[in-house]
Order: sequence, then C-alpha cells, then structure tokens
Amino acid sequence: QVQMGESGGGLVQAGGSLRLSCAASGSIFSINVMGWYRQAPGKQRDLVAHITRGGVTNYVDSVKGRFTISRDNAKNTVYLQMNSLKPEDTARYYCNTFPPIGRRWGQGTQVTVSS
Repeated sequence: QVQMGESGGGLVQAGGSLRLSCAASGSIFSINVMGWYRQAPGKQRDLVAHITRGGVTNYVDSVKGRFTISRDNAKNTVYLQMNSLKPEDTARYYCNTFPPIGRRWGQGTQVTVSS
C-alpha cells in the first residue's frame, strides 16, 4: 500500500520560491499519473498539477508559468518547484495519484506566502 509523505513547505515572502517533495513509501513506477493538490483554509482540496509516468505535465491556469511538477520514478518521489509565489498560493499541499485515492492522502506540507 503506497503512502505519500510531503515535505518542503514553509514561510516565504511573495515572489519567493519553494520546492516541495513527495516521497512515496512504495514504487510509483506503475502509477500512471501523480498529482499535487492544495487546500486553503475553508476551501476544498483542488488539483494544482499532474504528471504522467512519461513526464507529460498539466497545470491549473493559476500556476502556469510559475510551478513545475516533476517525478523521479527511481526514487519514488514527485516534486513541485514553486516560483514567484503569491499570497493566494498559501495552502496545505498534498500529493496523490490522479485521480486521487482517499487512503493515500498524507499529512501534507504547509506553504505560507506573506505579502
């Protein structure tokens, strides 16, 4: 049973950068699509970006050009490079398959962007 462990969050000023990591407890090679999601206080958890096993990526409009998702199947890790961060990016970030599987949600990692 693959579980996700997110890390790399923190407090950053607007315009700054963070790199999130998602280490899976098992192999992700067989998982076709992996995604990063985020949930702001009082809001639903939404998809931010996803990546196929072959490296094809897709982003929501609000992060296009600023965020980059990548994966290292050999290390069972998915990354999210976040540049030019904005206060509205403040949320708890999670990784999971796409579409998500409930039992695979991890604890997430908090990203806070100050203005």
